[in-house]
Amino acid sequence: MRNRFLSLVVLATFAAPLSLIAQADGGAPQPISLADAVSRAQASSPLTVQARSASRVADATFTSAIAAFLPSVSLGQSAYRVNGQNFFQGSLISTSSQWSYQKGYSMNLTLFDGGQRILQFVQDRANKVAADQNQVIQRYAIALNVKQQYFAVLAAREAEAAAEQQLAEANEQMAVTAARIAGGAAPRSDSLASAVTVGTARLALITAQGQLVTANAALTRDVGGDHEVTATPADTALVPDIGVDSATLIRLALAGPGVRQAQEVLNANHAGRWAAIARYLPTLGVQYGYSRFYSTPHFILGGGSPVSNQQLYYYASYSLFDNFRREVNLVTAGTNADIAKAQLRDAQLAARENVDQYLAQFRTAEATIELQHLQIEAAQANVAASDAQYRAGAKTLLDVLTAQSTLATARQNLIQARLAARTAKAQIEALIGKDLE
Repeated sequence: MRNRFLSLVVLATFAAPLSLIAQADGGAPQPISLADAVSRAQASSPLTVQARSASRVADATFTSAIAAFLPSVSLGQSAYRVNGQNFFQGSLISTSSQWSYQKGYSMNLTLFDGGQRILQFVQDRANKVAADQNQVIQRYAIALNVKQQYFAVLAAREAEAAAEQQLAEANEQMAVTAARIAGGAAPRSDSLASAVTVGTARLALITAQGQLVTANAALTRDVGGDHEVTATPADTALVPDIGVDSATLIRLALAGPGVRQAQEVLNANHAGRWAAIARYLPTLGVQYGYSRFYSTPHFILGGGSPVSNQQLYYYASYSLFDNFRREVNLVTAGTNADIAKAQLRDAQLAARENVDQYLAQFRTAEATIELQHLQIEAAQANVAASDAQYRAGAKTLLDVLTAQSTLATARQNLIQARLAARTAKAQIEALIGKDLE
């Protein structure tokens, strides 16, 4: 029985170091600050690349809408050869073995189109602003994801430190138990309870180390690093306060990128509805053209005697019937505007709801952090008192182990409360589209 007890002691004391999770080849992870992690992720993420590309397309489309108020200009030049005879300026001439050349330019300007160009300008401008806001949304969505992974690293590191402390306390308690059993002051059943406690602490340490490795790998992927990265130890600290009241946060959220994007989408659809109505109006325009003609017996561009021609004419057009395409466009534009209006209303309500939810989560986590500090202090005092009474024979080992378990639970609750507070703060920042100091 004594040999079995010694085996349990050796196993519980030395199994943890032998079972630690091995680091992957390539050395220890490189520490990285939270700001650097967010910046690198935003620069390399496919979501931000896609959002930037969409914004560039929206900028080009908006520039095209501005240029629609300018006349279009085209240049042309041609050369051809005709054998035989042909009429030219009322006379029959021979064109055998003659080369004819033509070059010139033309300009066309729409004078009136029912306001479609103006409405297209308004629509494209709204789409441009919506694309810019989408960039902000994607940037902060990536920032939120990186922060969550970063905070997961911090939580795993805090859990590892707590598990190491728990294991040290369990090993110390096992030594006390072994001494009391050797002196006949404690039953041999206490040896099994101590061994289980040490094994539980060792398992908690291994679990925390595994979580740290996993969190480091996820953070490395998010930042697009060639080498494994981890959170800097300096960032493992208390969560800073938000410093803004709920009314201000709601106002910031209602002016945030999500609501602004929904508002610009609605503006674009309103312009699209009026543009669909404008298609029922006629189109007026003016066109001017200038060309010069040459004729030579050889292929020489620009040779011969030139003949000039100028054209200036106004035109008007109106589609009497287009197989109800205008009606379909009008109905489609109207339904899109109604949908966008409902989405804007929902975005505003969601902003208020999310502010209340995230702020409540932060305040709850903040209060929990304060409470857990008190509970840890009380649990540490209870462990010390129970251990002293156990050494004096006034309490059983079960009392000591219960106190140690309460202390371990309080430490884990503190870690989770810190993680919840950090995450809630990051969610608020993503919602309002700006960082809170």
